[in-house]
Amino acid sequence: MIKTAVAATVAALFTFTASATAQFTYAPTSRDDVGLYLGGQIWQSEASGSLGEENTLIDFNLNKEHQINYFIGVKHPISSLPQVRISNTQLETSGQTTLTQKFYFNDKTFSIADTVDARYHVSYVDYTLYYALFDSAKFSLELGLTARDFNGDVTVSGTTKSDHDPCNDPNPSPDDPCIDRGNTAISSGTIKTDDMKPMLFVATNIRLPFNHLNVFAQADVSLLNDHTLSDYQVGFSYGLIKITRMDLKVNLGYRVVNMEFEDLNRLYTDLEFKGAFVGMIAHF
Repeated sequence: MIKTAVAATVAALFTFTASATAQFTYAPTSRDDVGLYLGGQIWQSEASGSLGEENTLIDFNLNKEHQINYFIGVKHPISSLPQVRISNTQLETSGQTTLTQKFYFNDKTFSIADTVDARYHVSYVDYTLYYALFDSAKFSLELGLTARDFNGDVTVSGTTKSDHDPCNDPNPSPDDPCIDRGNTAISSGTIKTDDMKPMLFVATNIRLPFNHLNVFAQADVSLLNDHTLSDYQVGFSYGLIKITRMDLKVNLGYRVVNMEFEDLNRLYTDLEFKGAFVGMIAHF
């Protein structure tokens, strides 16, 4: 139901954007045929921030991880119709901390001095429709809307020390299997991140006065106030191969993703993933 409502919102917003964009379009796409784009990134991201439930966010000392992003896009010469881009990003990290306060997560309770682990496994698919406001060999500017479809989960688990011994014998023998039983208890809570959010999409590409070298920037920013989401990247692209039916580019850049979830199925986060990436784009 939520996804249906968001999809309707995106469609309405995009209809408005498309109508406005059509009035200010500088030129149609510079190509006279349909182009297929396939690309991907390997991203060394450094995760920082905190997560938990309302009023209890914990810094789990999250680890650096290699992340993966890939996309497919279609461009066409029909200026009245939007261009299409579908992208998938996976964000995975984990961390551990020793609690200095009582912590609650998905109806699980963790006490002071407990050692607690967090596993963040969230992916999202971006469905983007956009128009090229400007599109020439030296400069391009694209504007559109993205529906970001989240999927994944966040798990917090830990070993809690027990305050009592369930053994009835106060002086058990060394062979008694009841020894140390109940001294520790494992507790784990998981919250799903199944949701869809509308975002504003902006991208630009500038050709530098060097052969085959361009600078590019791209951003997705949340449109609704319930969560604060942003995804920025900037970098350089270099043309490696250019033949009749295909050209291949390598990208080097820097990407920053911010995820501030406010009550997403009781999940609260204030996280940032940032780091350098390398990628390639093939155009057919």
